[in-house]
Amino acid sequence: MNNILNNIKKVMFVFLLCFIGLISYMTYFEMVVGPNIVNSSYNRRVWIKRNEVLRGTIYDRNGNPLTKSEPINEETQKREYTGGAMFSHVLGYVDQKYGITGLEKKYDTQLMSTDIQDNLKSLIKNKGKSVKKVGDGVKTTLDTATQKKAYDLLGDNRGAVVVLNPKTGEVIAMVSKPSFDPNNLGESWASINKDSTRPLLNRATGGLYPPGSTFKTVTAISALENISGVQNRSIDDTGSIQIGNYTLHDYNGEVLGNIDFQQAYAHSSNVYFGSLGIDLGNDKLKSTAEEFYFNKSIPTDGIPVEASNFPALKSYEKGNIAQSAIGQSSVLASPLQMALVVSTIANGGVMMKPHLVTSVVTNSGKLVKSVSPESIGQIISPDIANTMKTMMKSVVDYGTGTNASVEGVEVAGKTGTADNQVMGNDSPPHSWFIGFAPYDNPQVAVAVIVENGGQGGILAAQIASGVISTSLGK
Repeated sequence: MNNILNNIKKVMFVFLLCFIGLISYMTYFEMVVGPNIVNSSYNRRVWIKRNEVLRGTIYDRNGNPLTKSEPINEETQKREYTGGAMFSHVLGYVDQKYGITGLEKKYDTQLMSTDIQDNLKSLIKNKGKSVKKVGDGVKTTLDTATQKKAYDLLGDNRGAVVVLNPKTGEVIAMVSKPSFDPNNLGESWASINKDSTRPLLNRATGGLYPPGSTFKTVTAISALENISGVQNRSIDDTGSIQIGNYTLHDYNGEVLGNIDFQQAYAHSSNVYFGSLGIDLGNDKLKSTAEEFYFNKSIPTDGIPVEASNFPALKSYEKGNIAQSAIGQSSVLASPLQMALVVSTIANGGVMMKPHLVTSVVTNSGKLVKSVSPESIGQIISPDIANTMKTMMKSVVDYGTGTNASVEGVEVAGKTGTADNQVMGNDSPPHSWFIGFAPYDNPQVAVAVIVENGGQGGILAAQIASGVISTSLGK
């Protein structure tokens, strides 16, 4: 009898385990797997449901449409990108086969939402006949003229341009090359994915590069914060400095002679700033870099950004510490990161959150939501920001950045010529420029990188000049 009871208990226990397992799986499927299937961009039913609403329009800052939509059939609608490859990285794309990316993804809900009052008015206007619902529109911070200028000036080069309003954090332009045309993904998808130049990569936010001498801006700030009297420090720059077994040279064998802090910055002395790096030490320099969000996630309004890197080095790694002070060693930064550095200086030391959208409006233009400028924080003191503004002006006035000048506008900036091994040991350096204008009332801050573009004071500075001029309406 006891054996029978024991067997019954064992059977009941097995059934109990099976029941618990079944309930657990059903709960997991309902709570986790189910929503993923329902919301998947590959779910045909989702696209049929989505097609009940004609996707809203994305506009530039002046109200020019950057997208258009028209219905094709019950399941699909055609999404057209008026700027083609010029805006593809910043806007992203929406495609039944390839999914949703970029700004399209961030504001997908709003672009597919409709206003009840608008729908009712349309119904009355059309005497009760069913009309296509139209999603809300998204007004961006982007300026088409500046975007086009940056895109055109980059030409066939690989690289990126970021233009910010330093006072608000508005992204005025964001260009990455090589690019792709989101209007014909079906035809070009295979070739895009095989392309070794990675046209799908948004280099403006996801490209990490040695910042070269543009990083001397951060080193200069760290020196002002940590070394008393550094502005009065002069050295005899003989063109090189011996650091243990390592020799640090100025670019192209240049010998700058007796120079002070501002002259060293204006003429981009590796010897001076390498020495500063050793005096500061890794901890202080790393701390200043992290004030600017190196090694951290940059707060943005839904713009995905790769974290820039500043290394942790041992005190005996003198050569690497000196290299890191001039933006080499293992220092890596995105163009957006460097645009934020210069934007913060231009804005009196306050870093503003980068954002791409100013408002969401209904199809009839009624405001649904507005996006206000938001401060990330006071990164450096106003006094240090003003000192750096003066130093950056000297770079364009008489230093390495004269090619960034704009007629009738006082421009401030910093050039960068960054060693890399993209093409092997003899790779041409990356060409960098960061800057802002006008000097006395900054309206734009810009970061330009041209991969393997040579000296920063030439190509990148020239591109920056054209972009600043267009952005300011010159």
